Parts: sequence; structure tokens; C-alpha cells
Amino acid sequence: MANQLGPFPVEFGAVFPSGAFAAGGVEKVRDFGKSSGDRVVQQTDKHTGLPLWVVEVIDADPEARQRTVKVKVAAQYQPVLPDTPAGSPFTPVEFEGLTATPWVDAAPCEGLLFSIRLPAETLQVPSRVYPAISDK
Repeated sequence: MANQLGPFPVEFGAVFPSGAFAAGGVEKVRDFGKSSGDRVVQQTDKHTGLPLWVVEVIDADPEARQRTVKVKVAAQYQPVLPDTPAGSPFTPVEFEGLTATPWVDAAPCEGLLFSIRLPAETLQVPSRVYPAISDK
């Protein structure tokens, strides 16, 4: 069983100081406790009751401990990512209203983990330009 505190508001730049890129589309979060076989039930947010969606995000920080993270989005309808810039394989994204919920996993050697979430209306194109990883 996991112990939880939070959620706590966090600034985008504290979580992704070198920027972030969407690695794919926005997908439903499966509720494994309620789904069975081919019957998929979408997980809902504990605080709002809204359906949960997830987007895999690439952390542009070359020294990031974990290069990709999944950011959960609580929204009635599937959020849409900004357009991918011409010539780029990934969509740069910036999030406002991020929250982090620390929790301790009971599995051996997992330790302290964080669940990152944001409100649906905050998926947007970055307001600043981040240097390419090769520029560092």
C-alpha cells in the first residue's frame, strides 16, 4: 500500500528546467482495478472525478535522472497537443498548474516517487525557447 501526501503546486521550470517535449499523443489512463479483459474502464481523478489522460513527456535536461515521465491530465474530454513544429520529431510543451504528489511505493527498492498532474487547459506551446541538447 502506498502512503501519500499532497498534491503540492510546482513550477514548470522546477520540474523541467531545460524544457519538455511530448513523445506521443494523449491517451486514456486505464483503471486496472475496474477493467477486465477487453473491457477498458478509464481511471478518474480522486479530487475532481474527471477522466484521467496521460501524455509521455521527454525531459530535455541532459542530466535528468529519468529521461521520460508520464504527466496525467484530468479533463472531461481528451486534450489536444499543440502542433509539432516543422522539421521537429517532437512537440515542445509547457505546463501551468502542475502538481506533484509524493508517495512511497511498498515494492522493494522503489523509494520516494512523485505523481505529476495538471489541469487540462494548460497544455500549451512553450513561451520561451529552450536550447537544443547539443548546445550544452
